[in-house]
Amino acid sequence: MAEVYDIAIIGGGPGGIGAAVESAALGIENVVVFEKSEQHNATIRQFYKDGKRVDKDYKGQVVDLKGSIAFVDGTKESTLELFDKLIATQRIHYKTDIESIQKVGDIFEIHSSGGQSFKARFVVIAIGKMGQPNKPSYAIPPTIRKKVQFNANNIQSDEKVLIVGGGNSAVEYATLLCKDNDTTLNYRRTEFSRINDANAKQLQDSIQSGALKTRLGVDIEGLEDSEGKVKVNFTDSQSEVFDRVVYAIGGAAPIDFLKKCQLELDEKGSPISNEVLESSIPNVFLAGDIALKSGGSIAAGLNHGYQIAQEIKKRLK
Repeated sequence: MAEVYDIAIIGGGPGGIGAAVESAALGIENVVVFEKSEQHNATIRQFYKDGKRVDKDYKGQVVDLKGSIAFVDGTKESTLELFDKLIATQRIHYKTDIESIQKVGDIFEIHSSGGQSFKARFVVIAIGKMGQPNKPSYAIPPTIRKKVQFNANNIQSDEKVLIVGGGNSAVEYATLLCKDNDTTLNYRRTEFSRINDANAKQLQDSIQSGALKTRLGVDIEGLEDSEGKVKVNFTDSQSEVFDRVVYAIGGAAPIDFLKKCQLELDEKGSPISNEVLESSIPNVFLAGDIALKSGGSIAAGLNHGYQIAQEIKKRLK
């Protein structure tokens, strides 16, 4: 955490790459991009068929490009080739899933699910709307799917709960729920190497006080329906029945990430931003799909990057 970046960009899609490129064009060189996938533009790679036509004016939305990026009509392949060239000169951390941002004085601390921490003066959130939580490899029986979830919302105080995972989210869920619930934390390893110091202490205190039970060093083989409850079969041949199981094993829907960052959302769960694309938190900006009421426009995302870079340039001293 020694280096303080001028701008940290979360998301390696059009909005994020646009913000990085336009910042460099304005002479802002201390910029970093974090992308949770192995390559940039994961949404285009995953959801666009090979050879798919890509139009600058998506679904008839005419966009007048403002910045230095010459994006034109093409195909999936030509679009990715353009972004390959754009990202080649940028500092980007792949396979880095950002879990939260926190304002500390005039600086933002940025924490990844892998336990890394970074600092920046400005943050650009350029994540897509298609983010999903990771799910277990084994099937979840249809009759108990409502009892299995991927966040800690709507859990009743009288429910017996199993939390599955070894990252900060899992620990935070477990240490919070164990105050009012019969709660067990399951992690396939015996040590938590990816959590921050504050969560590590809270976890230790909760376990030592007896408020939180654990099943560590053991994995789950599968789930069964036990009279409407969730029977969990562990790899040590033991089983236990829970009212609810919460998987916190990586990945996140955008709304969960935004809430964790304490951004103000509207009634539809979309982050609120002003005319310069600044969120409810000063110096945190929104670009790309997450800032669009109707997503999908690559050109609009690039314009967001240009607009944000211009605004940050004014504020940098």
